[in-house]
Amino acid sequence: MFLEAAPDITCCFSGHRPAKLPWRYDEDDPRCVALKEKLFDIADALYCAGIRHYICGMAPGCDMYFCEAVMRLRDMREDVTIEAAIPCEGQSNSWDEGLKRRYRRLVAACDKSTLLQSEYTRDCMLKRNMYMVEHSSVLVTVYGEAIGGTMHTINYAKKLGLEIIEVRP
Repeated sequence: MFLEAAPDITCCFSGHRPAKLPWRYDEDDPRCVALKEKLFDIADALYCAGIRHYICGMAPGCDMYFCEAVMRLRDMREDVTIEAAIPCEGQSNSWDEGLKRRYRRLVAACDKSTLLQSEYTRDCMLKRNMYMVEHSSVLVTVYGEAIGGTMHTINYAKKLGLEIIEVRP
């Protein structure tokens, strides 16, 4: 059974999708491999600082990298929990089959799934990001100055006073 985690022990994540990354979908690219390792190191350092619960938005790209890094951490630290913040039912409907399988595997492996709304709307991703920030004290982000959801999430986190750890892709 999952008990609600307090924001002071919770970290959320926001980051770019593959199209905004220098290596795009090539996860074997050394830069991508290095980023994944850095995300693990950050999650582990946050654990050492008292973070126990991690929230991920489950989008392709950096969200999934972060989720997988935290799952690796959870294999080492039994008190780590992972929450999938799902913006709407059918989040993965338009994705290719490989991404859909990865998404289903990751969501199933999370300790908790929070569905923000049943139907897709233009602002459902924004609502998901706001939920994650409002339930956290730390935001980890992979951000390369592109306008979009990650930038808005960073600005909202700043407004609410979260600690922000920014990683450049």
